[in-house]
This record gives sequence, structure tokens and C-alpha cells, in this order.
Amino acid sequence: MEEGEKRIKQEDCSEDKLGAGILTLTNKRLAFDKTRARMMDFSKHMGDTILDVSLKDITKTWKEGLLMKKACFSAKTKDGEQVYKFGVFNTGSWVESIQDAIDEQDQ
Repeated sequence: MEEGEKRIKQEDCSEDKLGAGILTLTNKRLAFDKTRARMMDFSKHMGDTILDVSLKDITKTWKEGLLMKKACFSAKTKDGEQVYKFGVFNTGSWVESIQDAIDEQDQ
């Protein structure tokens, strides 16, 4: 993490296209680190950071789904606007936390 950056929320989750990993929200960005797990010894290893989006690049946040609820956001990337959908435990809390971090950064 950068100087002055604080972790707000972190959770083990899955993204529709990226797979399993750890989603981390800080006061400056949203990051997703890929993980690898082994069933033999129930170990989990951190992989590469495959998503690192500045809060100022997030254009919209929402939640969706009836049975499989997802916390979603769209962001401007070098490849254009991308949509990410994360299966987290408390979708409403994640969406609110992301929006609160964006609003606080704008002040």
C-alpha cells in the first residue's frame, strides 16, 4: 500500500470473469488479488494483483441478483469501461463502503 493509504474493507470472494481472490477496498483504490488454494492441506496462497482501480475511475456502483447476490461496479480502464461483479457476503455493505470512499475522496 502507498503512504497515507488505509484499508477499509477486505474479503475473500469471487469475480465472474477473474475467478477467486481477495477484494480490498482502501481510501484510494479497489484491488483484487488472485489466490491459489490447495485442498490437500487447506492452504491458500496470494497471487498477483490483477485488478487495481483508483476510486476516481469508478463510474457506478450497484448490487444485483436474487439468489447469488453480487456487489458490482463499472470503471474506466485502459481498455475502456469495464464492469466487475463480485460475490461477497454482504453486498449492500460493500456497495455503500465503495460509494462512501469515493464520496470522501471527492471532498
